[in-house]
Amino acid sequence: MTTLAGMTVNERLAATGRTGEWEDAVRAGDRAAMIRTLRRVAIPNADRVADAVLADPAFYGFDPA
Repeated sequence: MTTLAGMTVNERLAATGRTGEWEDAVRAGDRAAMIRTLRRVAIPNADRVADAVLADPAFYGFDPA
């Protein structure tokens, strides 16, 4: 079992094979799916993280639509 403690969000997503799931949710602007994915990788305050990414996706490496 992979321990997620001490990992960044991106490291947790990669370690659990959820990077594609996360990217799809962000590109779709699907806040609920983003929060679900973040919770699956034990991100505290998943709602705040999702809101921050949705507020400025380009800052987080997502091309503007």
